Amino acid sequence: MREISRGRLGATIATAALFAVAGAPTAWAGVTPGDGTRETDTPKGDAKPDGTLSATAGGVVYDRSRNGSGSAVGPLAPVGNWTPPPCWYAPKYSPAEFKAYVEPIWSVDSTGAAWDASQRDRYVNGKPYTNFNLDKAGKGYWWDSYVDTSYPPGWDACNKPYFWVDKGAPPPADVPEAITPEILAKLAYAEIRVPATQVTLKPDGTSKVNLPTWAWLDKTDFRPVSVTASVPALGISATTTASPVSLKLEPGTADASLYPASGECPINADGSIGTPYEAGSADKAPPCGVTYRRATSGAPYNLKATVTWKIHWVGTGTPGGDLPDGTFGHDQQVTVQEIQAVNR
Repeated sequence: MREISRGRLGATIATAALFAVAGAPTAWAGVTPGDGTRETDTPKGDAKPDGTLSATAGGVVYDRSRNGSGSAVGPLAPVGNWTPPPCWYAPKYSPAEFKAYVEPIWSVDSTGAAWDASQRDRYVNGKPYTNFNLDKAGKGYWWDSYVDTSYPPGWDACNKPYFWVDKGAPPPADVPEAITPEILAKLAYAEIRVPATQVTLKPDGTSKVNLPTWAWLDKTDFRPVSVTASVPALGISATTTASPVSLKLEPGTADASLYPASGECPINADGSIGTPYEAGSADKAPPCGVTYRRATSGAPYNLKATVTWKIHWVGTGTPGGDLPDGTFGHDQQVTVQEIQAVNR
């Protein structure tokens, strides 16, 4: 009944009003805010085309100023079965906001008298909370669950009733989904956008059978990107950074040889991948590239170039760690022709 009456599917449309009453960020015991990893404390929202105004999901503020940008960017595909958290708990209501939100729900007949009475006992009549904790205004928050609508499996992991947490106190130990820097890091991972992998080819446009095609990526196009996620009301944050580490080439046909043979071109010391073609190198094996053994007939080959990004995070009060690598690829069409000999 709790899930239905509160409109769980709408839970990700958070209210920015929480932060208007939150005051200055307060750390949990042993955690100091302002360690330099949080890039913004300002709540952000977006106006959707239908006019709906939504705050950042789950009471979380995202700073995307160091993220990839432009029309060709896209999300990373994590290596393996990893997905961001499907749900988590974070502050949502001040005492007055909580009272204003739940009382109209209890007055709706569809929730049932028994359920309404049990809710009043829990939050008004001292079993265990009294009068919505109105006497604790400014001293803590009512916490609730939030869900990521992109990952519906697992929502039922966050089915606890609303609970109160005093400022400076950690959430209850029996709430493993309570927001932490590590959870913030995983949410930031889902927000990372990286540029499309448009490699430079030489020869470009049309290649020749049995002649190497050189491939490379300029270091200015592929640099680390990052997103910071924070909960200003708690003074916690995490920054997740994606750094390019290698380029994988897939020629689009079995009639081809790759350089290196694995097709994995590592990143160079200067941040570039591969080596630009220089005049006179047509017959040399490139550090990164492909040689096609058969000409295209009709449709060109689809050369797929995929960059692997290493993911690392740091957070408030913790050095962080690694998350699963992510990949993002791009297809390029390559036409291959036979070398024409001239007979005299």
